[in-house]
Amino acid sequence: MVLNGALFLLFCAAARAGAAAASGGDGPLLNGNFEHKPNRCHMNGTRVMGAHAIPYWTVTGFVEYIESGAMQGDMVLAVPEGKHAVRLGIESSVQHELRVTRGKYYSVSFSAARTCAQSEKLNVSIVPGDPPGELPIQTVYTSSGWDSYSWAFKATQDVVSFVIHHGDDQVDDPACGPIIDAVAIRTLNDPPHGTSSNMLKNGDFEEGPYITPGSSCGVLVPPMDEDDASPLPGWMIMSDSKVVKYIDSEHFRVPHGSRAVELVAGLEVALVQEVDTVPGSTCRMEFSLGDADDRCAASPMIVQVATAGGSKSVAYNSTGMGGFARDKLDFTAQHNRTRVVFYSAGYHMTSDGTGTLCGPVVDNVSLVCVPQPHARRLLR
Repeated sequence: MVLNGALFLLFCAAARAGAAAASGGDGPLLNGNFEHKPNRCHMNGTRVMGAHAIPYWTVTGFVEYIESGAMQGDMVLAVPEGKHAVRLGIESSVQHELRVTRGKYYSVSFSAARTCAQSEKLNVSIVPGDPPGELPIQTVYTSSGWDSYSWAFKATQDVVSFVIHHGDDQVDDPACGPIIDAVAIRTLNDPPHGTSSNMLKNGDFEEGPYITPGSSCGVLVPPMDEDDASPLPGWMIMSDSKVVKYIDSEHFRVPHGSRAVELVAGLEVALVQEVDTVPGSTCRMEFSLGDADDRCAASPMIVQVATAGGSKSVAYNSTGMGGFARDKLDFTAQHNRTRVVFYSAGYHMTSDGTGTLCGPVVDNVSLVCVPQPHARRLLR
């Protein structure tokens, strides 16, 4: 018994020593899906008691290791990927060390599922780095009970720590909080600055957050303004608490290339980019609107397209089975900076009765502006 106890303690110490290994590169983080179990010497039931009990992670506060099928009262807790995940209670966090390249931009994606009735919020941060950013998870966009989110940062050091923190203290149950799973990272390549054939950056949305292969739900991009690093380089998401969905051609119908954006939150969110223009220039913005082949049927879907120099409502009759139409907006630049805006003028759900939020797809956006003496060639 003494020998077995000594071996047990030695095993725990060895596991703890190996937990600090850093990781980086594109794809899932080391043990990003939490399938490598905590050491039972650092567990009390489902609660993780040791800071380094989960391989490659550091935990603080009330953190639980959840297995698929676990119950909370009469509710089955949703595990987004595989058989295991973690649940963040009040004032708790999980932290993962990353090896990155100083000065480069990265997007981190992860899945989150609510487990309590109150408005839950998550803070994500990079240490060292900018102050934490808040991810609103009050709205559930899919019928599965969980959504995948993305968040971006610029690396200021070669080794940083990614932290997901839950700090809601408005409830009495210290275990009450969201489930976290499927954490991954992707290096964001800065798209080239606008050219004469397209003044917009990343107008085809090919550069964006990591999407887990086999995941059919896309990745949500939260609100951010021009001061934030964006998981969609070149673009801002303007909203108080709503998101857009980043989708891929493996699981959805995409008008052009392999990536696009679905406007899933109606009037409450806008897709925005600002670009340098010469006042008085004649401009043409062309774009594709469609549906993602996700049973988002509406006749019509209305997308509002706007700039300071003009706007228009574009109708697309969707059967929910895929397809798109090409359209354009002609306008005259009014200022040195022109903001282009896309938003859905309506709210939509898939026709399968699951309550999954959906909307029109935007893709392949281009903007060309020329001085007035040369405007005829643009408008041909």
